[in-house]
Amino acid sequence: MISITFITNQNKVVEAPENTNLLRASLRWQGGIPFKCGGGLCGTCKCRIETGMEHADTVKQKEHQHLSAEELASGYRLACQTFVSGDVGVSW
Repeated sequence: MISITFITNQNKVVEAPENTNLLRASLRWQGGIPFKCGGGLCGTCKCRIETGMEHADTVKQKEHQHLSAEELASGYRLACQTFVSGDVGVSW
């Protein structure tokens, strides 16, 4: 199991299986990441991985459509497209 800390949601910490999708974890455990579509089309689930970026999977093509190179370099991702394999802290 891994820990996901939803920093913007009063540092709420949840335990989740490895390779968990950030948006699905947020929905399941009331993490609070905003979203509309859940499929990488709208970009509303933009969030920043503050800690544990090394545990995030590779950036998807849909993320390149909504996030600049600078945002990606600063840890921004789309929660609906991001799977994590270790402990992370995320804000939005």
